[in-house]
Amino acid sequence: MPLTLRPAVADDAGFAAVCVAAAYAQWIPLIGRKPGPMLDDYHQIIAEARVLIAEQDGNPVGLLVTRETTEGFLLDNIAVLPECAGQGIGRRLMLRAEEEAAQLGYRSLYLYTNERMLQNIELYAKNGYREYARRLENGFHRVYMRKDLD
Repeated sequence: MPLTLRPAVADDAGFAAVCVAAAYAQWIPLIGRKPGPMLDDYHQIIAEARVLIAEQDGNPVGLLVTRETTEGFLLDNIAVLPECAGQGIGRRLMLRAEEEAAQLGYRSLYLYTNERMLQNIELYAKNGYREYARRLENGFHRVYMRKDLD
């Protein structure tokens, strides 16, 4: 199925919250609490950040949140509905974040994930991201990773 990406609008906040809750629920037992993205206000995120909605046949299936920060271009969140996992949607969103960073003149982009989310750390490493810091923020032990862009 062809995947289209479009900028999020305020009316997408409900989908964004549902998508993130579904995508991140698997991590609650591992880290002992809701992951950070599940605590976000998506009306505020859509107003403040760059948010793209991924759609198949006009139906939303995932989202990408990126931001420009003092540390560089942040790949803040990728979430895909669990029933759509394994179709390359997350990979497409990751590539889009890299394209956005490059278009804006960044030579790299960064992300962070919970240190207990080893599958994510491994996935990002396979996609060219390298760990550069570990930080305790808002009670979360986070691994920061950066990817240099060509």
